[in-house]
Amino acid sequence: MAEREWFDKDYYKILGVTSSATDKEITRAYRKLAKEHHPDTNPGSEEKFKEISVAYDVLGDATKRKEYDEVRRLGPGAQGFSGAGPGGGFNFQTGDFSDLGDIFGGLFGGSRRQRAQRGADLETALHLSFRDAVMGVTTTVNLPSNEACHTCGGRGAAPGSGFVTCERCAGRGVLNDDQGPFAMSSVCPVCQGRGGRIVTPCPTCHGTGREPSSRRVNVRIPPGVIDAQRIRLKSKGSPGTNGGAPGDLFVDVHVTPDPRFDRRGRNVTTSVNVPLTSVMLGTTVEVVTLDEPVTLKIPAGTQPSTTMRVRGRGVPASGKHAAGDLLVTVNVTVPKKLNKEQRVAVERLAAALHEETTND
Repeated sequence: MAEREWFDKDYYKILGVTSSATDKEITRAYRKLAKEHHPDTNPGSEEKFKEISVAYDVLGDATKRKEYDEVRRLGPGAQGFSGAGPGGGFNFQTGDFSDLGDIFGGLFGGSRRQRAQRGADLETALHLSFRDAVMGVTTTVNLPSNEACHTCGGRGAAPGSGFVTCERCAGRGVLNDDQGPFAMSSVCPVCQGRGGRIVTPCPTCHGTGREPSSRRVNVRIPPGVIDAQRIRLKSKGSPGTNGGAPGDLFVDVHVTPDPRFDRRGRNVTTSVNVPLTSVMLGTTVEVVTLDEPVTLKIPAGTQPSTTMRVRGRGVPASGKHAAGDLLVTVNVTVPKKLNKEQRVAVERLAAALHEETTND
């Protein structure tokens, strides 16, 4: 629905983007500004936050943006306008308005009192263990919120007090400006569209009807997230107003490193220490995984740093992704000191194997 203020407000400038900005650029700019000026984290910025939200409400909607661009293109001096009239309004010349029907369909006689407004996007950080990041987990995060004031029940008025009807708008919340064949409406500047005013503000919420609190949101983390990954949870942000859709929640994941494991794509990597004689003769070893331990067969003659694969013990299958594997690197441990008997035995072995040092 087009608004009268579209002639005066440059929403592109408010969001810090050009008129040729893409939808993604507009959304990115809005999220940045909304985070900087959100009243929950930056008290006193309510008006700036409201201005940003109104701008995004128009530019973030393809239909509204098209209407807004056309209204701005036509301007007060275009066909059908003769400039500003008395009281800051517009004088309209009679003529063919057939091309403007879609643009100004909601401009005249409309009211902003019940406009639906999308809730703000929120951001939070989530710290996960290496195992939870690989295997996936469902957890909760605490988000700042505004709940109905416990003292006034959200009314904004002190207990025992009430409201009086706004004298300016007679309780309608809007003012009508008769412009000949058109009736233009604007939000009442006295009551800000509420239709009345509080006699005695609530001492707890100071008349806002809301007080700071927190809410817990369930977050399902899919298997295989990586450090610094951002997850979008649709409609988990701040609630909308007047029936508007809620915003989104963006979760920034931080993964704590594990001393035993690492990642290589959807594969999990680890290592196992095997004595020299065991790799020479062959053996089996138990390998710790992120789930149940597995028994790994080490063939005789396995060379140091050999990587062996355990199928399906990496990142679990999820969506279109198949399960990853566990990649085990064999570290051969060599004795640092030998007693006399051990040395004699090794010398005999070396002689039997005809071993000698080479530069190959």
